[in-house]
Amino acid sequence: MSLKFPRPINILALALASAALAACAGGGDKGEGRNATLVSEKGATTVNRFLWSASLETLDFLPVLRADPVAGLIITDWYSNPGAPDEQFKVSVYILDTALRADALRVTVFKQTRDAAAGGDWVDASVNPATAREIENSILTRARQLRLNQIDE
Repeated sequence: MSLKFPRPINILALALASAALAACAGGGDKGEGRNATLVSEKGATTVNRFLWSASLETLDFLPVLRADPVAGLIITDWYSNPGAPDEQFKVSVYILDTALRADALRVTVFKQTRDAAAGGDWVDASVNPATAREIENSILTRARQLRLNQIDE
């Protein structure tokens, strides 16, 4: 058995249900959570702005292929040092959190070498794992400097 109500009551019930759902949507913790959005002068970002700036500064000698501050992703294009033209490197930086912490940063380095036996084509080569750690440490050191400079101002 279904109940039939006049049209104005149905509309009122629908409006009240919508208002109740809308009221539920805005609650929760008012503090900044792990994935809180930071708003800076340059717009909204979900990553630590000091890590972001430090990453761009540290990798400024590499051509940037993609930089997405909302996703926290920086991908460089291949770069060959003029002193070693048969090697090229590419770096990916992932900023994973809003906190200025070492575990909020992941750097991956890719290397290719020119293979004379393969007609001069580029082939993937192994990278010393310490290379990515050194880049991470450089970024973290610069990010801490940027943060301290802001505190001093």
